[in-house]
Amino acid sequence: MKYVLVTGGVVSGLGKGVTASSIGVLLKACGLRVTSIKIDPYLNTDAGTMSPFEHGEVFVLDDGGEVDLDLGNYERFLDIKLTRDNNITTGKIYQHVIAKERKGDYLGKTVQVVPHITDAIQEWIERVAAIPVDGEDGPADVCVIELGGTIGDIESAPFIEALGQFSYRVGQGNFCLVHVSLVPVLNVVGEQKTKPTQHSVRGLRGLGLIPDILACRSTKALEENVNEKLAQFCHVPLENIFTLYDVPNIWHIPRLLKDQKAHLVISKVLNLASIVKEPSLEEWTSRAELCANLHVPVRIAVVGKYTSLSDAYLSVLKALLHAAVACRKKLVVDWVPACDLEKETEKENPNAYKAAWKLLKGVDGVLVPGGFGDRGVEGKILAAKYARESKIPFLGICLGMQVAVIEFARSVLCLHDADSTEFKPETKHPCIVFMPEVLKLSATLYLKFIFVYCLPYSSCSVGLGFKNSYGWHYAVRIKKIHLQCQRQQIRQTIVELPSHPFFIGAQFHPEYKSRPGKASPLFLGLIAASCGELDSVMNPSSAHQHLISNCPKNVFVNGNSKKASNGLADVRHNNGYCNGLYTR
Repeated sequence: MKYVLVTGGVVSGLGKGVTASSIGVLLKACGLRVTSIKIDPYLNTDAGTMSPFEHGEVFVLDDGGEVDLDLGNYERFLDIKLTRDNNITTGKIYQHVIAKERKGDYLGKTVQVVPHITDAIQEWIERVAAIPVDGEDGPADVCVIELGGTIGDIESAPFIEALGQFSYRVGQGNFCLVHVSLVPVLNVVGEQKTKPTQHSVRGLRGLGLIPDILACRSTKALEENVNEKLAQFCHVPLENIFTLYDVPNIWHIPRLLKDQKAHLVISKVLNLASIVKEPSLEEWTSRAELCANLHVPVRIAVVGKYTSLSDAYLSVLKALLHAAVACRKKLVVDWVPACDLEKETEKENPNAYKAAWKLLKGVDGVLVPGGFGDRGVEGKILAAKYARESKIPFLGICLGMQVAVIEFARSVLCLHDADSTEFKPETKHPCIVFMPEVLKLSATLYLKFIFVYCLPYSSCSVGLGFKNSYGWHYAVRIKKIHLQCQRQQIRQTIVELPSHPFFIGAQFHPEYKSRPGKASPLFLGLIAASCGELDSVMNPSSAHQHLISNCPKNVFVNGNSKKASNGLADVRHNNGYCNGLYTR
């Protein structure tokens, strides 16, 4: 097994996750099997209970693992499935070691950071790296490991020590350290400054890790004399220094690395030269260039609770981008704070109220994502009402689906007290009810995963994450008013308004399964409807057939499944709650 470790210096937010993902894409394009591990030094066992304002979104894996958003980058870039064990945290390691100590596995020895914690980290890495990738016959050829935070952080010390030991343990030729560092340009003098990187590398070497490669983040390509200076003071060969300068979109990074021969340098460090072929990135490059050269805009309002931090909705944003590129449109996202749409804001801050409604009324489509707690819920309900009454394409995810149902019950069924028991337990009309049977699925967010074939407005098959413990009630009564549901049962996961150009709510999270070359069907439907191209996308003989040509084809017509090319329409997941999907 070969290992590539990606560390960061100077400041956080340099793009270590994108760099690690891009290295993985480059090595995969060389014909190697690649897997990834993210190390987060925080004490939480996972990201499930962390505020989106604190740490960005919680990415949900197929096994229900609630992990750091960088694992979403790995899955999207590499098109692989990871597990909760691919995210290592301090909390997990200490929990693992203490559990062994309580069982007496250490035979009375004093349990210490060295060697017990450091050994546990190394053993965890080796165990996860050996897991076959997506059903392959054997383990990956290369495991890309990202160490979160920056060099010098106190909480990273055990991992730095463990990885230093690990580099000697696996031996020279099996370990490559890529250090991502900042080379800032001071506006006053306009000169690229190398001192921050010099100090970062000096600190890294002082901790026992010697970088093989420097990946320097800067606004523009490093000048030749800057490269020479870094090579001299950081003791890194000149050809092993790469510039990750600002590009129109992150899909350009793998090509940027390829153009600087990063694959040859990595293969040399890892003794892979004899088995690595020239990377094939034509499709990836064409997609990056297409994305950078799109000009016709499609404007989508994201009405959320955490809009001040876009990373809180990173997967939603990426899924919208994938769909927009598939439709050959330039994505423009208007972030609308849900609270600013409410009447209380009109009284307290009329300018914010007017600005929010002006944004909402100027978009082509509306997306209401998930969230927790009752803050901003009434604003989301108002956004759903506006989209329904104004015939604006609408997609509600998780809480977004729930508010769409609440709004429908209030406005169309005249159940003015309709609400979710999460927000108003005493409501007379509980159209959203708690699902206690889902409690056993996860300790924090109650996760369930289903596989849905042929979602509304699409012939695509896709796996979808179901992340919440609330279903919706009053199904039969709502059905009579033509808000169609997935199944004729109390628990529903998909709703649709057929009399609307595009109005769909989904309790699950389709954004987790979207990929750069395989847009999520629901997001594709939203973007296509927002562009006025939904009919052409759905028409098999249309010019948009390329959007769905790679997907299994099953057709749903008025609740009846018809087999198209292969496979039967079905809904699959590991708990057996659902066994059929009924839509239009």
